[in-house]
Order: sequence, then structure tokens, then C-alpha cells
Amino acid sequence: MKAGDKSFVSPYIATTQPMNLREELLKEKIHTKAHAMEITNYACASTQNFKELMDCFLCDDYRTAQRAAWSVSWAAKAKPSLITPWIKDLVAQLSRTDVHDAVIRNSVRVLEDIDIPEEFHADVMNACFAFIEKPSTPIAIKAFSLTTIYNLSGYYPDIKQELKLIIEALWDSETPAFKSRAKKILKAIG
Repeated sequence: MKAGDKSFVSPYIATTQPMNLREELLKEKIHTKAHAMEITNYACASTQNFKELMDCFLCDDYRTAQRAAWSVSWAAKAKPSLITPWIKDLVAQLSRTDVHDAVIRNSVRVLEDIDIPEEFHADVMNACFAFIEKPSTPIAIKAFSLTTIYNLSGYYPDIKQELKLIIEALWDSETPAFKSRAKKILKAIG
């Protein structure tokens, strides 16, 4: 699915209903896709609503940030212009060790789909290479990192060879999901 694809926004709730996102994120015992889509719809309705979602995503409360992450990712895909003012904050999330993996995963997921401003290229590349090389990094974070680095190789062609070498070095110890994404990257590198 491509950025701007409206299929990310669901028909579950009218986006004009007032909502306290922090309370909404925590009200259900289990955070379902339907509930996350309701929150996404609300966040996409205005920049103020999206700011409220980002405040939850960036907060220090572990559970609130975790639950906001899914909706941030979908909102960024549905309305990419909403995430633009928050790119610096997404990049900052990549170096945090005190957050749920969902926060990192969805930050990299958003970054793989957008044009990252040049001022953040080095920080994003360093973080993504570190995620790929660290054995304990969850596979989804590694996969999104592979794509993000490959996308940045359009600006820095020299990193294609480095990415290829890292993929080849890790190949035997990685999961089928990593190998699937890596095969696509290697094919694109040529």
C-alpha cells in the first residue's frame, strides 16, 4: 500500500466526535485493529487531533506510546502531510531504549515511506544499520530498516555496497522474513 492510500482510514467512527485520545488509547483491555482505526480516523480529521496522537506517541508512558504507535503509522500513510512536522521526533525515537518495540517499529515504518529531509539522513542511516546488525532487534524493525537504508541509497549510492555486505554476512543467521525483504533489496541493488 502506498502513502496516501485511503484504505487505511476505516469507516468505524465519525471523525467529528470529540475524543480524549489518551483515555481512548487506554480504555480497552486489548488494543484491537478496529479500535486503532477509530483513533486513526480521529487523528486524520485535523492537525490538532494528530498533534494529540503524536503527544501520546512521544510520551513517557510505555503503554500509551505503544498503543498510539499503530495509529501514527496508519495516519501517516493516509495523510502523509500530517507527519512532516514530526519527522525530527520520529528520528529521535530511534535512539530510545526505554520505549516499547512498537514505537521504534512504527517510527521506522513511517520513515521507510517518506522523503526524509537531508538533515536527518545520517541519524536515520546510523540507527537503521545498528538495528540490522543487532541480533536481538525484532524482525519487523530490521525489515523496515533495510528498506529505509535502501531508499536513502538513492542519495548515497556508496551505501548500497555496505548494505549488500551486511545482508550477505547476516544471511545464514536471519529469519525467513528478513531474507524475503533482503532478497528484494539485493535484487534492486543488482
